[in-house]
Amino acid sequence: MGCSFSGLNALYDAPNGAGDVWINENRFRILSQLGEGGFASVFLVKELVAHDSASSGGLASNKTIDPSHISDDSTYTLKKVLIQSPEQLELVREEIRISSLFNHPNLLPLLDHAIISVKGALDGPKNHEAYLLFPVHLDGTLLDNTKIMQEKKEFFPAVTVLQLFRQLCAGLKHMHNFEPPYAHNDVKPGNVLLTKRKGQPPVAILMDFGSAQPARKQICSRSEALQLQEWAAEHCSALYRAPEFWDCPSEAYIDERTDVWSLGCTLYAIMYGESPFEYAVGDTEGRLQSAIMNAEIKWPTSSISSYPDQLHQFVSWLLQPQISVRPHINDILFHVDKLITNFSS
Repeated sequence: MGCSFSGLNALYDAPNGAGDVWINENRFRILSQLGEGGFASVFLVKELVAHDSASSGGLASNKTIDPSHISDDSTYTLKKVLIQSPEQLELVREEIRISSLFNHPNLLPLLDHAIISVKGALDGPKNHEAYLLFPVHLDGTLLDNTKIMQEKKEFFPAVTVLQLFRQLCAGLKHMHNFEPPYAHNDVKPGNVLLTKRKGQPPVAILMDFGSAQPARKQICSRSEALQLQEWAAEHCSALYRAPEFWDCPSEAYIDERTDVWSLGCTLYAIMYGESPFEYAVGDTEGRLQSAIMNAEIKWPTSSISSYPDQLHQFVSWLLQPQISVRPHINDILFHVDKLITNFSS
């Protein structure tokens, strides 16, 4: 990323998202707020580059950034995170470290970042703010788009479903084949950005690496199993969370196929606009966990939203409760390519 955690120069000029932000030597003007949740806010920003002999040329001159990620109109997405504890600070640093590892067209790249100290309460400890800069994608998430389509009773064609899904698989393959392998741990429609293209399927980009970790873990005791479950309950969305994160055996081997379960749920959501276990939410206590542990998939019966049986079988193949028999990402890509060929012909 071309910068470290020390000696960063980021300045937030005005409250409530107004004003300019400096990230290292580059200046950005906040245009609008795109979202907010928890301790983070997301803004649309425009880079301000001084056109004089002393100018460094802004982001475009940073040789660590892929030129394809430089915006033609100088607009970007800025995530601002309020950090109020050492634990939060360490989590943000880890998110930045992991985001910086990957370089793939279907994974959202971190272009630059800064962490600064800010004054807390009088005589209290200093807090921090983090600024993470990303390319801008204004067509919304897969979740946004499928909700709109649901309202209109519209559905992606089967081949488009598979093309979107394949892109997510390609991004995860980059993570799963890393050394050591990494799992995203929170694959879901809300973490998939879409960029629409005329006459072509949208580009799907997986984002938010705040839950990503080295994928492979050997669980050797009940306390380790409970620790994993507690971590997953905090970091992995319930409707897309793998069975081994709900009830982990005292002796278990966890690997990157936790993401394969979430991929299966997301494939269902590309088709039908929701998790295959949405029906169990708000039911009796433990119903959602039971539905997931037993892979109790309920398929819509409406003829309007019907898909070929091959797609249903493909989802079921991914949603196998036992992680040891779930397919690996390379096998999934092989089969999804065959399905795309079949449905395209």
